[in-house]
Amino acid sequence: MRVMLPGAALLGLVLGVAAAPAPTSPARAPVTAPTARAQALPGLSAGVQAALAGVPDDVQVGVWVQDLTTGRVLETLTPGTTFIPASTIKLLTGAAVLLDRQGLEGWWSAELTVPAAQAGQARVKALTLRGSGDPTLTVRDGAYSLRTLARQAHSRGVREVGELRLDDGSWQAGSWEDAVIGVPMTALRLAEWYDDPPATAAEARTRLASALAAELRAAGIRVLRDAPGVAAPTRLYVPPARQDDQGNPLPPDPVIPAGQRPEVGVAGVRSASVRDVLYATERPSDNLRAEELLATLAPRRGGSLPLALKREGALLAGAGVNLTGAVLADGSGLSRENRLTPRTLGSLLKVMHDLPYPLSARPGEARAPGALYAARQNVFAEMLPQAGTGETGWRQDGRGGTLARRLLDSGLDVRAKTGTLPGVSALAGYVTGKSGHTLAFALLMNGPEDTPILTLRAVQDRAVQALAAVH
Repeated sequence: MRVMLPGAALLGLVLGVAAAPAPTSPARAPVTAPTARAQALPGLSAGVQAALAGVPDDVQVGVWVQDLTTGRVLETLTPGTTFIPASTIKLLTGAAVLLDRQGLEGWWSAELTVPAAQAGQARVKALTLRGSGDPTLTVRDGAYSLRTLARQAHSRGVREVGELRLDDGSWQAGSWEDAVIGVPMTALRLAEWYDDPPATAAEARTRLASALAAELRAAGIRVLRDAPGVAAPTRLYVPPARQDDQGNPLPPDPVIPAGQRPEVGVAGVRSASVRDVLYATERPSDNLRAEELLATLAPRRGGSLPLALKREGALLAGAGVNLTGAVLADGSGLSRENRLTPRTLGSLLKVMHDLPYPLSARPGEARAPGALYAARQNVFAEMLPQAGTGETGWRQDGRGGTLARRLLDSGLDVRAKTGTLPGVSALAGYVTGKSGHTLAFALLMNGPEDTPILTLRAVQDRAVQALAAVH
C-alpha cells in the first residue's frame, strides 16, 4: 500500500518548498556518477572521505556534521539534496510530539462528559468519551484507563446511561487507508490494540464502546445501549441581542440556557509523560507506534493524515527547523515518498538539542543545553538508540535499540536513529567528539534496491568514528 500523496504535496506547498521528484524507477534512487568518489570530496575530512570510499559508486550520499557547542558546520556533502530518509523520519515525528505536548512533562488526557442539563443526575441520556487519541489509554491497567474513568463516574453519582457516545464523528480515518502501515488511525485508541489492531474504523468504534460499557457495568453503572453513538457537536453559543424599554442595546445575558451549555465532565484521567512512549517508539523503530503518534497531531475535529502532516510541519518550522526540500508522507518512514535533506536533519538535531525550558529540564533548572545533554536530561536525545550497548533480542526494545550491536567497543557515546528500506540506509544523531563537544551528524544513502545494506551500515559506523576522532 502507498501513502496518499495529497498530504505530502500539501505540506510542501504550506512550507513553500517544492516536492522532490520520486525516483525514476522503483528500484533506484538518484545515483552519483561512478567516478565521483574517486576524486577528493570538498567539505569532508580525510577520515570521512576514506570511510565513504567503501560506498558502491551507484549510491548517492549526503553528509552533515555540526559542532553544537560552537554552532560551526564542520562537514557537508550534498547538504541540500533530498533523500528517501526511511526511519529517520521518526526523528521529526518524535520532535513534533514533544513540541506539541510541551516536552518532558507533557501528557495526554481522556474524559467522560454528560449533557449540561443532566449534570449531577443519576440517570443521564448519554455519556461521551473524549480524548487526545494517543496510544497509551488502556482498558483497565493503571490510572490512565477506562476502568478509572468508570469508577470516577460512579463516584460522581452516575448510575444509568442511556447511550454511549464517542467523540470521533468528523474524524477522517479513511485518509489513512492507503498508508503503508495498513492500520486505520482512529480519533480514540486503546493500548491493547497494539498486538491486535482493528481492521477498520467501524471495528475500532465497536470494540472501544464495548470495552467502555463493560467497565461501566463493572463499576455499578447500568448501560442501556452498547452500540456507540456520535458525540453531540460543540457549538459556540451566541446570546440573543437585548434592548431596554427605550430600544437601547443591553449587554448579553450572562446566563447560558442549560440546553446550550457545553457538556460537563464527570470523569477525567491523564497519561504518564510522553517520554516513555517516545522511548518505546524511537529505540526499536516501532512503525505502528510512530503512525499512532503522528495521528495525535491531527485536530480532534476533522482529523486526517494531511492535517496531521501539516501540523507536524508547522510545529517543526515554528521551532526553527529548516524544512527546505522536505516532503512528509507518514510518521514511520515506511513510505518512499518521504524526502529529507542532510541539512534538514542537522537543523532538527540542533534545534532539539537546544530546546528551551521546560522541554529539556525540570522546571527551574537553568542549565545550558550541553550540560543537559551530558547529564542525560535531554528527552529528545535520550529517546534515541545508544550504540554499542550489546543487548540482544528480536524486539530491540532495550536502551540500545537498533544500534545495540553497532559500534561495539568503539568507546564512543553515540545516540542516533537508524533508517532502512531496500536500497536506503541512514543514520542521524549525536556523538561526542574528541573535543568533548557534542556533534550532530546526518548520513543519508540512497541506491538501487539490491544495494547491500550491511555494507552501507559499516561505512556509516566508520564515518562516525572518523568524524569523532577529527573533531
